[in-house]
Amino acid sequence: MRITKVGVVGCGQMGSGVAQVCAQAGYQILVREVSETLLGKGLRSIERFLAKGVEKGKVSPEEKAGVMDRIVGTTALEDLAACDLVIEAITENAEDKKDILRRLDGLCGPATILASNTSSLSITTLAVATGRRERVVGLHFFNPVPLMQLVEVVRTIDTDPAVLEAVTEFTRSLGKTPVQATDTTGFIVNRLLVPYLLDAVRSLGEGVGTIEDIDRAMMLGCAYPMGPLALLDLVGLDTTFSIAEIMFEEFRERRFAPPPLLKRMVLAGYLGRKTGRGFYDHSSDPPVANNHLVRWASPDARP
Repeated sequence: MRITKVGVVGCGQMGSGVAQVCAQAGYQILVREVSETLLGKGLRSIERFLAKGVEKGKVSPEEKAGVMDRIVGTTALEDLAACDLVIEAITENAEDKKDILRRLDGLCGPATILASNTSSLSITTLAVATGRRERVVGLHFFNPVPLMQLVEVVRTIDTDPAVLEAVTEFTRSLGKTPVQATDTTGFIVNRLLVPYLLDAVRSLGEGVGTIEDIDRAMMLGCAYPMGPLALLDLVGLDTTFSIAEIMFEEFRERRFAPPPLLKRMVLAGYLGRKTGRGFYDHSSDPPVANNHLVRWASPDARP
């Protein structure tokens, strides 16, 4: 069960990162986007990332050129038919993901392994949309993909053990560290991380501390490299909100319920770094806390 040619569906933030690390590991990559505009944007983001590596001396110009040569873009899903492994990395929408996997199932040969980069959706739910449940797995990369070491390899009750092993070895070949997880909503990391992030938002809204104090406390008290509210800005408040809704639907436990403050911020477009504002205003360097989000936390209201 040898993997040599890899397809990636989606060339956004996650898909472009997955395509890059696979190409850097020596794989031939075919990445598909729905339009030439989005495809070009994704490929340019890969080139910019590698260019920064060249500037810092971490990547040679020859390595950069080799990586870009191994990545071929397309807007035709049919072009992925001959891949040994296809990794779906589109938006976190169950129906859209099922549609893509269903179409890939009809296009690819019987030996092709299909993987989803979902961070929270049930792999079983996605796998049953295909006729190859035993060859469908989860491959949850973390953002930013080129820098983050971990990949969650997720198995369902139908996954062929040989497929699981092949995908786990493939992950190692990328220079990543795989952990195997069963198909439970949120897997390992988000099962533990999301309640922590949501509790930080609740703590802010309930007056436990200011944005800066909550983040500083967790960094200095628990040796975390980043506070929870700054991390929410990095991940994207809309992304966390979506994941939390999926997990709450599955478990019906308060710890997974999105707090009202988070919902209001998403509705208002406070999505974090991607929009320039979230819990922090990212238009300045360093970012400044948006303490106006909760009235009591404004500087004039502090004791």
